[in-house]
Amino acid sequence: QLQASGGGLVQAGGSLRLSCAASGRTFSSSYIGWFRQAPGMEREFVAGISRSGRGTSYANSVKGRFTISRDNTWNTVFLQMNSLKPEDTALYSCAGSEVGGSRWYEYAYWGQGTQVTVSS
Repeated sequence: QLQASGGGLVQAGGSLRLSCAASGRTFSSSYIGWFRQAPGMEREFVAGISRSGRGTSYANSVKGRFTISRDNTWNTVFLQMNSLKPEDTALYSCAGSEVGGSRWYEYAYWGQGTQVTVSS
């Protein structure tokens, strides 16, 4: 139902844009979140966007550097990542929720992740 793409290897200070493409009729009615998980670390919330796209939230660690947006016509959510740091290295996944929030258990369906690696 959800497929994340756009990851890759980038140098510190660089940019990447992740995409989360959805199939099915539930996308426009869902709050979409991005999470990331580095090896040996817990999964953490990165950013989320409301159904309309007018409401967004970010983890403190990415505020001012990452921007989340969505296009309901194309059933896609984007995560623009600028000024990347080595500590941003992780597997990034998108997920859908009926209620929103920053906790992974608030999200009912998940897509496969895309790896982001930031070299120093």
